Amino acid sequence: MRKGENIYKRKDGRWEGRYKKGYKANGQIKYGYIYGKAFQEVRIKLYSLKAHYHTHREIYGDACIPLEEWGKEWLQEIQNEIKPSTYSSYRYKLAKYVFPFIGHHYLNELTPDIGKKLVTKWSEKGLHLSTMKVILRITGKCLNAAKENKKIKDNPFSELKLPKSRKPIIRALTKKEQFNLEKTALKEKTGKGLPTYLALYTGLRIGEIAALKWSDIDFERNLIQVNQTYQRIALKLKDQKTQLVIGSTKTDSGIRSVPLSKSLRKELMKYRRKSKGIFVFSTNNHPMEPRLLTYHFHRIRKKCGLEDIHFHQLRHTFATRCLEVQGDILSVSALLGHASTKLTLDTYADSMLEQRVEVIYQMETANRNYS
Repeated sequence: MRKGENIYKRKDGRWEGRYKKGYKANGQIKYGYIYGKAFQEVRIKLYSLKAHYHTHREIYGDACIPLEEWGKEWLQEIQNEIKPSTYSSYRYKLAKYVFPFIGHHYLNELTPDIGKKLVTKWSEKGLHLSTMKVILRITGKCLNAAKENKKIKDNPFSELKLPKSRKPIIRALTKKEQFNLEKTALKEKTGKGLPTYLALYTGLRIGEIAALKWSDIDFERNLIQVNQTYQRIALKLKDQKTQLVIGSTKTDSGIRSVPLSKSLRKELMKYRRKSKGIFVFSTNNHPMEPRLLTYHFHRIRKKCGLEDIHFHQLRHTFATRCLEVQGDILSVSALLGHASTKLTLDTYADSMLEQRVEVIYQMETANRNYS
């Protein structure tokens, strides 16, 4: 039995009202339902719900598609447009930190408040601010794509704020620590310490060092051409959870030429005479994977008595030494392969403790001379 617009009498004696919430992925209408013992009760509730969802669709769009469903569709669409490592990172972070918490929400139900609750979940899980920024940026790309496809009116998380946190300072090695590390590295047999020495004098990332070929080094012009990186990513191909992949550098600006210092050139040429294969650092004619390079580095730094030091700090040390000798920020940024000088300043300005100490000494000396 039916009485009134979209109000039905059910077999169990209750009244049922139906209202439009939006559209499913296949284009069919997504309905919502309301129940009551009396026709008038359902009619009043139904009027409010119809008005609410009419306004909701006008503001947020018509797409009653779960975020997880859309997210997986979006990942499929962009898979061939981005690097495998980037795709792997996107998929992992959405599946780990977004879908379990809000993946069931329809696209047009997502609001800034839901975004705030998601950030709270991340905080409860103890995620670092830098990780939250990455996840939010990926989620934003996903929602912006939904907007471009006319599924939602706006990205509801576009103005979402993350909790404030002090950026941890990654310190550079002191000159004394660097000297001891260099000396110990060069004493290592079969060139196992050379990647450490190379990082200190070029600022290359560990994946860039692993992918380095002899053809990338021009000994006549004293230049290293950086254009690839070698890293382990979660691809889940066949029975493998991870796979080593050679790909392009982190950003377009990552493709760069880095001059060879005289000492590094000498060590590389010496090593070249003993090396076999096309890669500078290799095992069985394959590039040495980053984990093995890291293993050798930790053996060396332990011999020097250096605790709590990781490989990436060699890059920070290189940048700091360049800035300490008054290297202009534009050149240092280009050597590091940064997309902007602002990134260079934000990353390394606080790491030059020795230089700040020297400034104080110079000021003190100047004051004494004046008096």
